[in-house]
Amino acid sequence: MTALQIILLLLVGYILFTIDKKQENFPVPVVLLLAGISLSFIPFFHSIEIDKTIIYDFFLPALLFVSAYRYSPNALREHGGIIAALSTVGLVMTAILFGFMVYVVGGEFVTISLIGSLVIASILTPTDPVSVVSILKQSADNPKVADVVEGESMINDGTSIVLFTVLAGMFINHESFSFFSFLSEFLLVSIGGAILGLFCGWTVSHAVHITHHREFQVMLSIILAYGIFHIAEHIGVSGVLATVASGIMLSWEFEHTNQEDHYREALDGFWGVVEPTILALVFLLIGIEATSYLSMENWKLVLLLFISSLLIRFVIIAGIIQFFPSWRKEIDWREITLISWSGIKGTMSVALLLSLKADVTSNGEVDLLISISFAVVVLSLVIQSLGIYPLSRMLRKD
Repeated sequence: MTALQIILLLLVGYILFTIDKKQENFPVPVVLLLAGISLSFIPFFHSIEIDKTIIYDFFLPALLFVSAYRYSPNALREHGGIIAALSTVGLVMTAILFGFMVYVVGGEFVTISLIGSLVIASILTPTDPVSVVSILKQSADNPKVADVVEGESMINDGTSIVLFTVLAGMFINHESFSFFSFLSEFLLVSIGGAILGLFCGWTVSHAVHITHHREFQVMLSIILAYGIFHIAEHIGVSGVLATVASGIMLSWEFEHTNQEDHYREALDGFWGVVEPTILALVFLLIGIEATSYLSMENWKLVLLLFISSLLIRFVIIAGIIQFFPSWRKEIDWREITLISWSGIKGTMSVALLLSLKADVTSNGEVDLLISISFAVVVLSLVIQSLGIYPLSRMLRKD
């Protein structure tokens, strides 16, 4: 990808962010995705290739950090239990059920192994509700819905990477599944990343007191967002959870200072520009990359898998909520439907797809997995993003 291509993509992204003022009905990421698909037919942009490094190492840390430090500490205190349950146990259960569904349904259309089906499920399970959270905050009856959807998405990215790594290793190396091996790796990677992130977030939250210069505070936040991610990955723990934990700790500590507004204003001035810039590039690039894999050949299977993923997510969420008395009393099928619908596939799913593409020699089954997964991601981004506003209005109780 050349400098000129990046500049032109940014120009397209900024223009779309500027002119798209009807975000209630047509979220910007969908416009960017469709624009990327359109640009892929222009030879100058068709040559663009993206890999896991661009998405995972450069874009993801910033997006995770911004979401984490902006997330309300009060919401975390209030909904921490259900967020943790949905993003760990809930995600694993969803992936297992969805994997078996892919195997059963997919077997009627194509030849696919059980482990290949589980790999698809692990790719399509993480959520990326960036295009719907603001809509939920405006249109949903219950403000808890947006808080839980946003909180769940931050944590489940880390869970999904561990799950994908184990399943992809089995798929690539024809290994047998070991529950205890998976559990020990999951706990080590997850807890290790979280502890590292909390410690570094706490350290930086105290370091910002050294000076009140905003430039210094912004530089520290950049080092925290990217430094903690790559340090964690280097030592073998979750960079995703480390970055999220550091952002949450930073926000938590800011809340207990008398200069919270000053710190947040300093960071927002920088990250408020960086976030839409990265989002513009991410969704344009997803659109450009997706056209290489989209095929009408398996459209019936893609549609069935998309619908199945929504139904399974609904069932899992409804079941988990039964273990939380306060939610069981307040949350009915309307809110469960909204939370389920808001589980959009996005950036993390694409990063995992590109990782699979890089790690596996191309063959019939691998190409099929990538093609089906990309199609479900695009379908999810378009249909769920566009549908969230009318759905939330339709399900209002008043």
